[in-house]
Amino acid sequence: MKITEILMAEHAVFHSLFDHIEATVPGAKTLAEVKSLGVTMDKLMTPHSKTEDELFIEPLEHCFDQLGHKETFHHEHEAIEEMLARLGTTRDLKTAKRLLLAALAASRKHFDKEERIVFPLAERILKARTLSELGKQWLTKRHLRTF
Repeated sequence: MKITEILMAEHAVFHSLFDHIEATVPGAKTLAEVKSLGVTMDKLMTPHSKTEDELFIEPLEHCFDQLGHKETFHHEHEAIEEMLARLGTTRDLKTAKRLLLAALAASRKHFDKEERIVFPLAERILKARTLSELGKQWLTKRHLRTF
């Protein structure tokens, strides 16, 4: 399986998680509820972002540099991580809700950019064999076996 297919599948799962969080946060009554949703999002997003950066973004760095987006993708990951980290330290329910929904909105925007620009670019620039090899490396990093 190609890395682009794997990452798109992960994005589909994230979109479902984001839908759940967006529906749940406005009615959350406690800080613990909001922080729990934030921890869930963070624990799923961190390995996704790290693997994506290492296996997928790095081989395309030269293309992003030419498009003027090299720093953008790294900065977006860092901004989302920072919002989720701030969520973990806040003691105010309203602030926690705002931070979680902001991290979620930034994640949706980032995913949209990847789906519209990065994944198609990778399909054009990288060979199918390279994309498949990166998919195998993703499986290894995630400690999954191939079938």
